[in-house]
Amino acid sequence: MLELIAGLLIFLGLHSVRMFADDWRSRQIANLGDKAWKLSYTALSLLGFGLIIYGYGQARMAQVILWQPLPGMSHLAALLTLLAFILLVAAYVPGNQIKARLGHPMLLGTKTWALAHLLANNTLADVLLFGGFLVWAILCFRSSRQRDAAAGLVRPGGSAAMTSLTIAIGTLAWAGFAFWAHQWLMGVRPL
Repeated sequence: MLELIAGLLIFLGLHSVRMFADDWRSRQIANLGDKAWKLSYTALSLLGFGLIIYGYGQARMAQVILWQPLPGMSHLAALLTLLAFILLVAAYVPGNQIKARLGHPMLLGTKTWALAHLLANNTLADVLLFGGFLVWAILCFRSSRQRDAAAGLVRPGGSAAMTSLTIAIGTLAWAGFAFWAHQWLMGVRPL
């Protein structure tokens, strides 16, 4: 469990620097240079992510069950993760209406993914992992929207064709993950 907590602190802490210490971040980039900052950021992110994966795997072997999930929550989680995949894809497909309207679809996708997993899972490790990501995504989304407003950012509208493409790619990615990759990577078949 300690590895999971350490990984979350490193990974989410590092991804929160802009939110809570943007001036410090800017000074570090100025002092180290952009490439050195990105290399350090990447290396620490990978360390944190590796600890999260290892720690969560270890915690799953000695589960601390906190509650019994309500009936149907795994189906609701599957539906919510479909939405999360579409939101994630919307962050990368240019010219889609989802990104134009929401601004930060990856963060919204992370919130949706985390909430879905909290609804369907019931262990202490699940609360730490998915609850940690949910809280981080909520705070990060809020901070990002405030930065956008302060900068007067206006996003160009998207097209229906690119939005349809976004939804199609997100749905296909979700299907591949739900019906194959989730079991292969996590040992659990969600559907």
